[in-house]
This record gives sequence, structure tokens and C-alpha cells, in this order.
Amino acid sequence: MNPKYETVIGLEIHAELSTKTKAFCACEYSFGGEVNTQWCPGCVGMPGTLPTLNKMVVEYALRLGLATDCKVNQRSGHDRKQYFYPDLAKGYQVTQADAPICEGGKVEFYHKGEKRSVRLTRIHIEEDTAKLLHGDAFAGTLLDFNRSGVPLLEIVSEPDLRSAEETKDYLEAVRMLLGTLDICNCQMQEGTIRCDVNVSVRPIGQTAYGTRVEMKNVNTFSGAMQAVTYEANRQIELIEAGIAFPQETRRWDEHSGVSISMRTKENAADYRYFPEADLFSLSVSDAWIADVKQSLPELPVAKYERYRGMGVSEGESWLLVESPEKEAYFEACMQIGGVSPKNAANWIFGLLTARWKETGVSPQESSVTPVRLCEMLRLIESGTISNDAGKTVLDALFASDETAAEIVARLSLAQVSDVGELKALVTGILEANEDSVTAYKNGKSNAFGFLVGQCMKASQGKANPQILNQLLRELLD
Repeated sequence: MNPKYETVIGLEIHAELSTKTKAFCACEYSFGGEVNTQWCPGCVGMPGTLPTLNKMVVEYALRLGLATDCKVNQRSGHDRKQYFYPDLAKGYQVTQADAPICEGGKVEFYHKGEKRSVRLTRIHIEEDTAKLLHGDAFAGTLLDFNRSGVPLLEIVSEPDLRSAEETKDYLEAVRMLLGTLDICNCQMQEGTIRCDVNVSVRPIGQTAYGTRVEMKNVNTFSGAMQAVTYEANRQIELIEAGIAFPQETRRWDEHSGVSISMRTKENAADYRYFPEADLFSLSVSDAWIADVKQSLPELPVAKYERYRGMGVSEGESWLLVESPEKEAYFEACMQIGGVSPKNAANWIFGLLTARWKETGVSPQESSVTPVRLCEMLRLIESGTISNDAGKTVLDALFASDETAAEIVARLSLAQVSDVGELKALVTGILEANEDSVTAYKNGKSNAFGFLVGQCMKASQGKANPQILNQLLRELLD
């Protein structure tokens, strides 16, 4: 990227809601259903049909709006957005134009370890369109109306993002938020999260925005990063060459990694918005807002910060946020208590995850319950057994119903912490390895590691490593 320019990015994210039925009719919808089997006359606007708003669509919109500190418009409505395209059988899309259900607010996220926030312009309800089908088995384009009328929330951000990497982190934050609120299944491969990316560039220091280009058909997070980078570079090259370019809509082709011009950018007047007369205005009561607010779960950023405050690493904190089953297992360990949160997370995302994956069981189905894991961790943290011995104990826990203490006794895994016993062992190793002692005293630090290894070997791995290292340094120095 040319360092003389700043990239300015705003996103319009479309999240498909995981309601049982569509936005304005009783049709059920599931991804992958047989083509044209999940629609009714209302889905395609046949004469005589009337829409009825799905209450859960409003509930989900309120959940997201309140979770992002939006202002809820207690009186809102629906509008017809009119345009011609083959996937829009009615000739218009039911959406919200002048009075969206939620306005303002922000999405908080972390980028390179630093907390950021992106302001939201609005969150509004709308319906999805049909799906265009292309294939080698048939000529032309076919239509699948299963997706018509599926409820969407459009999340429109202010142009607060400044790089492709920051854009990806923001998208990840929105995905985690939608998943935590349980309003979208967040499967990009199924098209349940899609986004339009708005990009402009301007010289560093300039406050006025440059000419904005919108890219559609961005269906992956990596695609969003590529689209931002490609479009910013394209615009910079045109500016540097003195070539003016219009505000337009372009289609992102992820396969070829380029954007293709579709049309000059429309304005609101081009859609001829007018109120949807077949739907009542939407009224949201104070009591409804209070009920939804009270039901909100702990949000991803707050949860991440709580785990970091407990000493869990940055990476494992995010893994806990994103892994509900492992998070529940971890929280059960914390409820039991007496173990380090950091150690519990390390074991959960290390050997335990590997074993669960290998055996195909979930954390909740595991024979190593949080109680049994905590028993083992307390033995490690008290110095009764070493970390390496803990691995042996864990294997035995999976293979039997014994307690960790019983396994330690049966396999004689208890760690040697007696100072006198260890001092005699270290003295013998030093006497038997005079060359290594001389090398250490001559400044060869790797000789110390060798001597530690010899001591551990002599103790059959049972020596307490902290005490052993201290004694070895004292005797050497």
C-alpha cells in the first residue's frame, strides 16, 4: 500500500437470522433443502397475499441493538425498496429505510492487542432475495426461491476502519457477537453472513473522504481482506495517474481476486422507497426492551477481558470465547476451584482437546470430568507430581475410573522434593561429570542444561525441577 494514502472502509453486513420461519410468512427454511421446496405465494408476492411480521425477527434485532448500545426506535416501520433484478420476484424488497429499528451504537473488538470500536450507523430488518443458480449442466441462469423472504439484519458501520487486517478483526468480532447472542449460525459457507465493502482512499492528513466504491459478493473474511487491498491499490493507481473514477458498485470475484464494475452507485431516490402499506407500523414497548436487555448473555469482549484478568493467555482467552463447550468445561473447573485458571486453560486446549478430537467425544461426554482434571492439577500445582508425570496421569484417567491420587500411588509418580535427598543426587552427578562442570564454569551455559538432564535421568524424572535447579546452581557457583 502506498504510504502517502489512507484507506477508509465501511461495511454493510447482512446476517441471516436463525428463526424457525421466514420474516413475513410461515415458511420454514433450512440451508441445503431441495431447490424450490421452501416457498409459498407470499414469498414471491403473488396477488392477494399479505405479509405478517415474525415477532422473533424483532426480538433478535433488539438483542443485537441492545448488545451494541444502539438507540432503539420504539416506533418504526417497513418500506418497499424497488428495483428490478431476476432474484426479486416481487419487484421490491421489504426493508427499513427512514425508520430503522436501531440506530447508533458501536461494536468493540481487539486489533493487534489494542481495544478498538467501530461506530454503527444503523441496524435494520429486511428480507433476503432468491438465489441465482449457474452451472455447467444447464444453459442460462435458474432461480431457487427457497431463500426468498428469509429474515436478515443489515448492520451498517461508519467508515471507521483503516486496513484490511482491521476489517477482518471487526468481522470476526461481529461473527462472535452474533453467535454469542444465538441469533445467527454464522456459517459463511452457507451465506448466513455476507457483506458489502465500501472503500475509498485519501492522502494522509486530508479530512475529506475520497470517492467511495462499494464491492458486493464478499462472502469470506479472507475475501474481505483481499477486496479491501485490491480496491485501495486500484484507486491509488488511478489517482496517481490523474484518472478520475466514479462512485460505483463493483462485484468482487474471489476466484480471480479482482473487482468488476457493475453500475454507477445508486442514490436513495433510485430505489423509489415508500412505506410498506401491507404491514402495520412496529411498536416496541419499554417492558419488551427491559426483558431483552435482562436476557443478554455476557458479551465476547467482556468475557475475553475477564479471562485475561484471570491470567489466561490472549490466544486461549479468545478460544474460550469461541468454544462454548470448552468454555463450559473451563467454567466448571473454576467453580470447583483450587487450581490456576492459566493451567486449566493450558490443559484444556492442549492434551485434553487432542484426546477429545482423537476419540470423537465432546468435553461434556469426557470421562475426564472437570472434577477429575482439577484433582490432577492440584497435585501438579502443589508439587506432588511434575508436569510430565501429569501427562501420564491424564492418560491413566482416560483409561480407568481411578482418582489422580490413586494413579500417582500405583505408578510411583510422586515428585521427590526432599532437599537432602536431591542434594546428594546432584553432588553425585557433578562428581561424575567434571568436564561439564568445567565447561559451565568457563561460560558454556548449555552445560547447565546437560547437567539438569543427567539429574532428572538419575531421579527417573521424579526430581522437583525447581528445587533441583536451585541446588544445582548453588553447588556449581
